[in-house]
Amino acid sequence: MKTMTCRQLGGPCGLEHHGESADDVINAQDQHLKEAEKAGDAAHQPARDDMKKRWLRPRKALGWYNDTKQAFADLPED
Repeated sequence: MKTMTCRQLGGPCGLEHHGESADDVINAQDQHLKEAEKAGDAAHQPARDDMKKRWLRPRKALGWYNDTKQAFADLPED
């Protein structure tokens, strides 16, 4: 199990996401950003917008995804 924060994933806060894989923490971040958007949290809106737009440019999105997977792989186990 490893931990990445909202901030490490491009968001504004230190909420920790735990997972066995980078996909686990990316999915947790996506859910966190959706919930923040629903709650009207303006601080998270830019990160939410980035998340929604990311896959409109697949090559750029794949770069972000691979970078995030590498950052996750480089983390120590919790």
